[in-house]
Amino acid sequence: MRTVLARRSRRAQLTAVVAVTALLSSCASLPSTSNPHVLRTYNSEAPAAPVIAPEAGREPDLLLRDFYAASAIPSSDYEAARAFMTQQAARTWDPNVETLIVDRIGVTTIAGGTGGRRSFSAHGNVVGVLGAGGAFRPERGSYEATIDMEQVGGEWRISSLPPGVVLERTELRNQYQPLNLYFFDNRGQELVTDRRWVYSRRETLPSALIALLMEGPSQRLQPALSSILPAGAAYLGVEDGAYSFSGFGGVSEEDRGRFASQVVWTLASAGINGPFRLLADGAPLLTSADTLTTDDFADLSPVVQSAGASTLYSLTDGSISLIDAASPTPLNSELSSGNVASAEITASGGWVAVFTDGQGTSRLRAGSLDSGGKESFELLEAGTFTRPSLEGKASAVWTVADGTRILRSVRSAASGEVTSEEIVAELPEGVSGNISVLRLSRSGARVVMVIDGHLYTGIVARRAPGDRAIINVMEYAPDLGGSVVAADWQPDGSLIVGTSSSVSPVLRVEQDGSSAAPLSVGNISAPVVAVAASPNMLYVTDANAILQLPNTGADNPLWREVPGLQGVRALPIVAR
Repeated sequence: MRTVLARRSRRAQLTAVVAVTALLSSCASLPSTSNPHVLRTYNSEAPAAPVIAPEAGREPDLLLRDFYAASAIPSSDYEAARAFMTQQAARTWDPNVETLIVDRIGVTTIAGGTGGRRSFSAHGNVVGVLGAGGAFRPERGSYEATIDMEQVGGEWRISSLPPGVVLERTELRNQYQPLNLYFFDNRGQELVTDRRWVYSRRETLPSALIALLMEGPSQRLQPALSSILPAGAAYLGVEDGAYSFSGFGGVSEEDRGRFASQVVWTLASAGINGPFRLLADGAPLLTSADTLTTDDFADLSPVVQSAGASTLYSLTDGSISLIDAASPTPLNSELSSGNVASAEITASGGWVAVFTDGQGTSRLRAGSLDSGGKESFELLEAGTFTRPSLEGKASAVWTVADGTRILRSVRSAASGEVTSEEIVAELPEGVSGNISVLRLSRSGARVVMVIDGHLYTGIVARRAPGDRAIINVMEYAPDLGGSVVAADWQPDGSLIVGTSSSVSPVLRVEQDGSSAAPLSVGNISAPVVAVAASPNMLYVTDANAILQLPNTGADNPLWREVPGLQGVRALPIVAR
């Protein structure tokens, strides 16, 4: 018996300098919302599980393929898959080691078998691992295992196989659905999405999601999140429509409220309708309410708001304009001085921008649109900067100086003094090079980077007040090679990615890296050098112009020029 999984080993540390500033107090803050997600409809009647059982007289290679399909059904400790084994193999097989996701499974007969015994080589390319609680982790490698089979009563059965479950990616999509759990960031202020894959035919979905919440965040996200529950807290189940918990005796009303918001938003995002009754130790979890809905936690909403449009700005020839009523209006601010290289603008008018002098020097400045640039100040100076990215509530600014130094700066509201810290980015072994893009997620818990044309995401850990590090960095969409040019977070927590490929110039990459889906190519000329997204519109800048595409629409829609910017090659900036 042999099983091999080739992976990237260990991680090397890349020290990167951090220095970026929090916007001055007069600059408005970002909304305190985390990555939004669309609510879906939940059907309380789970569809019947598919019946996959050994067929009489089935040839061994076909029976083995049926076994892999049955392995996607975890019900009753993988009872369906065990039916394909001998009694001894069914007793000793451990499916809980890990679940490998492969692109497809190939089966080849190994020479030397007899009439009643045969061995097969099962192989495939690993694309990910489904870890504890259904957390997906991208992986690259190869799967190879030897499966022994023998005839029992005239029927072929698996007599020996490695531990663990192996699924084809199509089976993962067919039998599981991605759902969101919500945990609080280290400050206890914002909900952060933890995407999990849950068996779609589970009959007790609400209880399954709450049980996962009680187990805590996935291992990768833990350093960015805080713990609310005491060690003795437990979920007791649902009775008469009430979700019951124990062990909350020493939990403050404030932390009870936070936990309630986690439960309510986790259930609501899965399409489970409220109001919800939450009990703790036999009494309402919150003394102020017997039932709870998402309206009770609207200020923490992680849901895409379909009503209302985000403010769009464009950067053209060094100046920024507001795009309103299909007409560009230059800003009456220092941002319209004619030498802006990139910028970030908050929904309430704060800004941070990179200015160039045309002689190899770039300056990072912050200010307020309301002041017309009179209340701006300088943060940093370097040869080049990536587009700046803001932490939640505009409390700090991140950028990369000269392609290698990640900088974070904060400005004291009391003294006006700018302080900068050095950020350590723990990159996978062998990864180094020019960082051309660095963008924080809305919650500030995640970061996406483009390094020498490859796409990476990492987790922002707070190791002490004012101390940050980028850890647990993983490559997403490795098949794109070195073609990635631009990347940013979409409001639903996924990524929009621009490339230099004419085949897949724009892609949607899921937050957990489980898939990368090309978007419409219609009317796009690669390379795509800039991307942006609002709740209802996607924006890209290709080789010719700035284009837009509704988030929902026809199966093969065309990207069209932004009204008011026809014939103009501008960079899109969506206020956040």
